[in-house]
Amino acid sequence: MPRAIWSGSISFGLVNVPVRMYSAIDEQDVRFHLLHEKDDSRIGYEKICKEEGKPVPDDEIVRGYEVSEGEYVYVTDEDLEAAAGETYRTIDIQDFVAVEEVDPIFFERTSYLGPAAGGEKTYALLVRAMEESGLVGIASYVMRDKQQLGCIRVRDGMLVLEKMFFADEIRPTDDIAPRKARVGKQELAMALDLIDRFRGPFEPERYEDTYRTALLRVIDRKRKGKDVHVEPQAEREAPTDLLEALRASVEAHGRNGRGSRGKNGNGSLAGMSKADLEKRARKAGIEGRSRMTKDELVEALEAV
Repeated sequence: MPRAIWSGSISFGLVNVPVRMYSAIDEQDVRFHLLHEKDDSRIGYEKICKEEGKPVPDDEIVRGYEVSEGEYVYVTDEDLEAAAGETYRTIDIQDFVAVEEVDPIFFERTSYLGPAAGGEKTYALLVRAMEESGLVGIASYVMRDKQQLGCIRVRDGMLVLEKMFFADEIRPTDDIAPRKARVGKQELAMALDLIDRFRGPFEPERYEDTYRTALLRVIDRKRKGKDVHVEPQAEREAPTDLLEALRASVEAHGRNGRGSRGKNGNGSLAGMSKADLEKRARKAGIEGRSRMTKDELVEALEAV
């Protein structure tokens, strides 16, 4: 059972839904330690008093807000709770909106909201009502000493909270946006054709962290005392003839790319792994798939 990182309630109108918050993300990063090269001892960090030059224990560290140079006001957990008032343990839904209206740039991090003990009925009611309406809730709450903005949506029959940025946290694009450039009709038509050849259903399991896998292989080689060679990478440049580059891309992906389609419209088959092909064959009800070679699986799927 995962550990809740926050508990409180969702409020909309006069209805309160007791919930617990759980992290929805388990990042699979390759983590490194900083070491002292001569003896492999770990490098640690200490909280040092700048006046005394000595480490300070945690129980002597307090929050301080500088009201003028060198003058501080101590702020305790109770002070933070008092400032938050009734919102300290409440996710307050302010509006229900269509999810298409929310630009994904506002989303920062995802958390699960599960029902707290005794709140199952109101939780189920909110889930059902949001499913029926097709809307998401825009809410505010206080967490980690800061007012937060969030989007509550339904996923797999439960509530999910997307932590959001505020509007003034999104940087303007004035200095980044490209200048207008003329696009030819033939170039546009060919670009649309190329996009269509890559078109397919979103299948998140298809995407893997290949860099992490390669990095772990490098680490394993070094652990075994083997050499690691860096292959020279050719610098990619913008094509001198855009139309020709588009035409060559369309031809290449028409044969082998993800967008090349059989009768079943499954997207590229030749470029898929055998395991993915077997999954497709299982969904299509193809018999004898476990005994087929990869080429036979492709042929069978294209015939569906």
